[in-house]
Parts: sequence; structure tokens; C-alpha cells
Amino acid sequence: MREKIQVLLDQLRLQGMAACLGDVLNKAEKKGTATHDVLIELLEREYRHQQERCLESRLKRAKLPWPWTLDTFPFKEQPGVNKTQIMGLAKLTFIERNDNVIFIGKTGTGKSGIAMSLLRLAVLNGYRGRFYNAQDMLNELYASLADRTTSKLLNTLSNYDVIVIDELGYLTLTPEQINIFFKLIDMRYQKKTTIITTNLDFEAWYEVFKHKELVDAMLDRLNHGCTVIRIDGPSLRVPKTSAKPPEKQKPLQRQQAQQGETYES
Repeated sequence: MREKIQVLLDQLRLQGMAACLGDVLNKAEKKGTATHDVLIELLEREYRHQQERCLESRLKRAKLPWPWTLDTFPFKEQPGVNKTQIMGLAKLTFIERNDNVIFIGKTGTGKSGIAMSLLRLAVLNGYRGRFYNAQDMLNELYASLADRTTSKLLNTLSNYDVIVIDELGYLTLTPEQINIFFKLIDMRYQKKTTIITTNLDFEAWYEVFKHKELVDAMLDRLNHGCTVIRIDGPSLRVPKTSAKPPEKQKPLQRQQAQQGETYES
């Protein structure tokens, strides 16, 4: 009977139950556990197994380049970040409202770290997300024109609950890339959450995208229901200065010091 159950579980791909079947049945036989209790335990094990696999899959698809979290962010070293505001975002209610978040600040101030941390937190809480470097995303969208997969790619990107577009700055863009990017923003408008990090204030976007009406429309959609966080603080990439070690005394100097003698050169 056990072998038959094991085969059925394998065929049904119930890997969580299959992995613990022997242990659960052995324990049930020793303790005289009721059948329905055995079934509940097996189903709970399967549920936990499937949840873990779903989480692993979401994390893998999110393509997060670094395992950063808000717990490890150096808030004390970055006075330009309001910790209370960030921890408010960590409640993820902005995702429930389909609101956007835009981080504006100089290189190294922690924009990407916070954005990645929020994305990781969202994925851990069941949301589907994806991290993209801005130039890589625009290049991928441009490449899709060649094999006519743009619509498919846009649909995929527009269906993520959260997307992080990192390092939106002075990019090299073609007119096609600009139009496709606007299309993506338009498709996600009030339906999904977009997080953008950039070192450019909004006035500089006109120089990057080179189309005033399009930039106006894009900013109108992004800023509607949006939290804009400007980080005006030091770079976290600058190495900390350490105290200079005392110079070693030469043998003669040490001897003179010990004898209390002073010599002028």
C-alpha cells in the first residue's frame, strides 16, 4: 500500500507529500494517529513545499543582482534618507494602490539598494516582480522589434506587480526605444507599480527623451499616485578613512627616547 501511494504521489508530482510519506506513516503507526490527522499533516507538508518552490521561482525571476534588504541598509550612514518614510513603504500598501515610487539622487547614495530591498520584500510577500537596469531594458525592447516580439514582451513586463527600473540617466536612446518605453509606462499606469531610480531631476528628462509632449505625458502618468524621494546625502561607496598608524621609530630614535636625549638635526 505504501508503495502504491508513493507511486501515485510521484505521478501527481506532489513532491512535498512524497518526501515525507514514510516518516509521517511511521509516526502515525507508533502513536496510533487518526487517518484524517495523517492526511492533514501530509497536505500541510505539501502546501509548505509548494509555497517554498513558488517563492524560489519568484526570487529567481526577479533577477535581483544583490541580496540587499532594508535590515542591512546603513541608515545611520545616510542622513539623506528618512528611515521612517522608507519603513512606511515597507508595509507595501503602495503596491496595493498601484502607486509608483521614484528615487532621485546622486550616484552611490543608496537609491538602488532601497529599491532592490523593496522589490525583494514584495516578492517575499507573494508579489511578482522584476529588476531591470534601465539601459538593458530599453535594449531588450529595441531588440524585440527585429523578431516582432515587442507586443509579447510588453505584455510580460506590464503584468509584473512591481518593476524596478534602475539607473535611468543620460542613456543612449533611439526614437523607437523612447516610444516603446512610453508604451510600457502607459500600459502599467494605475494597474501596476513601477519603481524608478535616477540621478536626474524631472527637468533633465526632456534632454534624455527629446520629446516634450511625450515626456509630459510620461511624467503625468508616473507622478499620479507617486512617492518621490530625493536623497541628498553622501555617497555610501566612499571608503571610510582610518586613523594613520604611528610611524615606526628607527633604532637610534628609540634609544634616544629611552635615554631622554633630544637631538636637533
